[in-house]
Amino acid sequence: MENIALYAISAALNGQKVFCKFLAANDTGLTGGHQEGIYIAKPAIPILFETPGERGQNKDRWVEIKWQGDFIRRSRFIYYGQGSRNEYRITNFGKGFPFLRPEYTGALFVLVMDSEEYYQGFVLNTEDDINQFLDAFGVSPTETNRLIQIREADLELREKTAIEEFISGLTVDFPASEEMSAAARRIQNAVYDHENFIIDNPDRKLLDWTDAEFKLFRALEYARYGDMITHGFPSVEDFINTANIVLNRRKSRAGKSLEHHLAAIFDGNGVRYKAQAITEGNKKPDFIFPSQDAYHDAAYSTDRLVSLAAKTTCKDRWRQILNEADRLRDRPKYLCTLQQGISAAQMDEMQAENVILVVPKPYIQAYPADRRERIWTLGHFVTYVKEVENL
Repeated sequence: MENIALYAISAALNGQKVFCKFLAANDTGLTGGHQEGIYIAKPAIPILFETPGERGQNKDRWVEIKWQGDFIRRSRFIYYGQGSRNEYRITNFGKGFPFLRPEYTGALFVLVMDSEEYYQGFVLNTEDDINQFLDAFGVSPTETNRLIQIREADLELREKTAIEEFISGLTVDFPASEEMSAAARRIQNAVYDHENFIIDNPDRKLLDWTDAEFKLFRALEYARYGDMITHGFPSVEDFINTANIVLNRRKSRAGKSLEHHLAAIFDGNGVRYKAQAITEGNKKPDFIFPSQDAYHDAAYSTDRLVSLAAKTTCKDRWRQILNEADRLRDRPKYLCTLQQGISAAQMDEMQAENVILVVPKPYIQAYPADRRERIWTLGHFVTYVKEVENL
């Protein structure tokens, strides 16, 4: 596996219990003694057994362990309690098991409990992999040979790891904007577990998804251009060409990102809509509710039609939406934006043109105080469309 440390970190973040230790000589057979598997220190007993073993008798149980995210072996957790022995080990790795050889002495062994019967095991054998894993959880080399405490406060680490996993699995330099937005939503929903906000708090969800995609995109930019920037460019022309590519991609992504996330909000609320519907000629509002067919049905009342434009910023471009739907010329024109603040004069111009701003609730405070009542939150807009659609 290309980045085994990243895979181990991800497994640890999602596991029930996590243990790590450096493999000693008597684990790998370097001492030449009888090989009895990997020794597990007593502070880590809970990852093997619910209760400690009792002196005077052995106890064991069998589990499946998936190694390096690649192959599964059925192995034995055993407590030796008879005679002079009082120790815990993992044994029975199967014929040809590659990781208990002398060359793995000093490697970091990671054991993750996914369930009572299923585990994941990793052997990290390079300094970079070992340090990446230990640093991820703030564990020093002297704090190994025990359970790792995975705290809820590690949400940023979970997000960072999920982003790195997504990037490492790409087969293209930059995926399409729709794929990037969908990945950001999956990561944010999985890490922060606030998927209910789609309905309960769509304003917050829109901002959370937007922030997650920004982090994802910046991480991907660094992965693709970081070395180039660090080592410099052969010429000024190469620098300018690269800079133009980066800036153009950023501009294109930002506009599409808002549309994709709004569509996901509408989908999550069961709202009917058509994105990029064709109204007249080459006119394409970002969203028509409930459908393009309804818009072109002359018998369908304009009172039940709604159009919404989506612009990340709209300080200078809001007038572009005024003529996007001829049938709705005399109806309010809704404009969703992430713009944080517009002048009082511009807001008055918008009101004169029957434009209603739709702004995430936390951003409304950046607008002139005496005109904020004109602004709709995203939650208000979704509720309005549901009412229009009799949902």
